[in-house]
Amino acid sequence: MRKMKRLVWFRRDLRVEDNPILSFDGEVLPLFIFDVNILSKLELDDRRVSYIFNCVLKLKQDLQMINLDLKVFYGDPIAIIEQLQKIHPFDEVIASGDYDSYAKDRDKKVSHILPFRYLQDTYIFKHNDVLKDDGSTYYVFTPFYKKALKILEKKSIEKVTIGTLNLINEDYEGMFRLENNSFIKVDITLKNLGFIEQALELTSPKLKVEAFKKQLHSYKEKRDFLNSDVASNLSADLRFGIIGIRELLRTFLSLENSEAFIRQLIFRDYYAYLLFHIPSLESENYKYSFNGIEDAQKYKIFCQAKTGIPIVDAGIRELLTTGNMHNRVRMVVASFFTKDLLLPWQWGEKFFAQHLLDYDKASNVLSWQWSAGTGVDPQPYFRVFNPYLQSKKFDKDAQYIKKYCPELTDVDARKIHDESYLLSNTIKGYPQPMIQSHKLAAKEAIEAFKNFN
Repeated sequence: MRKMKRLVWFRRDLRVEDNPILSFDGEVLPLFIFDVNILSKLELDDRRVSYIFNCVLKLKQDLQMINLDLKVFYGDPIAIIEQLQKIHPFDEVIASGDYDSYAKDRDKKVSHILPFRYLQDTYIFKHNDVLKDDGSTYYVFTPFYKKALKILEKKSIEKVTIGTLNLINEDYEGMFRLENNSFIKVDITLKNLGFIEQALELTSPKLKVEAFKKQLHSYKEKRDFLNSDVASNLSADLRFGIIGIRELLRTFLSLENSEAFIRQLIFRDYYAYLLFHIPSLESENYKYSFNGIEDAQKYKIFCQAKTGIPIVDAGIRELLTTGNMHNRVRMVVASFFTKDLLLPWQWGEKFFAQHLLDYDKASNVLSWQWSAGTGVDPQPYFRVFNPYLQSKKFDKDAQYIKKYCPELTDVDARKIHDESYLLSNTIKGYPQPMIQSHKLAAKEAIEAFKNFN
């Protein structure tokens, strides 16, 4: 019997261990495509490209350790796969599913070229696994969570074994670009992708897991505090599949004090689930017609971390310098953006998308809609975070703020959390708050929603 010949397309699953797309037998051509449609929209110094580039090189090495390899391409996925199909051809392409609008459209076009076998690996559940008894979609997280836990009890999360795979005879050295229906080989470098290499601290996700297990007992109580290092730090690894979601479940479901972390993993699924079932959420309000007030000057001040609100500026600077932002600070920053500044949530979502190393469209979009009060969350628009009370509660000694805003090093922490002090005093090198009264701004935001809806 002839062996199946498959394209094995790595995307959000850049690992060998416990990867379902490597679980089949037959001839394979493993590939990764640096998608020009995505890369062309990024800044030349985007650190995510450096991050993914390093992960792809590591994946290539790991595949070589099991007598496979990775063929790396740069260009339009549709054109590349179409050309590969003419050369071999393949019986099917295997890849893990992806749910944003671009990914779904891209994959639909690929499925017209050759059979497309989707495997569920990016999230815990398939998009139709967790439904109400009548088959409809959950729009509230708590009942979704309760149903998901019941399904998870019966769900297989066993480790996937690698199939009997034979590597298709191809040139796997270098990187390939499609020009005039021919593949041109160039060296695998960031420069040949058109990007500038960024310095990154790359830590094995397995080491992160071991470190997090030691902090798990205090995760629920301390995860919102900005100077408590109890986070898993696995969001980027999970986003790009450097570690699999099933491995995390196998590790943590059996441990005490893991409920809060498992809840966060299911929350991640919930946002992807909502975006799949309600694609318009990607760019449009789910409820309320008010969509903020466009103000380029306010937006510029925000992006430059010159708002004069310490916790907001610290969060933006953390993002700009590290590609990360503490989860509690993300909520404070997004609330300030959509309520105090009354800027469109889509602008904030785009700004985060440009800089977050762990950027996941579903999580980012739904989180911004949550902060703006325009999403599926039943809590209405009048939820507004007070940035000063938030920093006082979660960064009492202002250690996080001073780390990213060194101009405030010599300012007493109590004054950093005091709006009236910041408004009435000049601090060398640091601007006064651009909002004269958070209380008034919050009131105006609530009135704006009322008047426009």
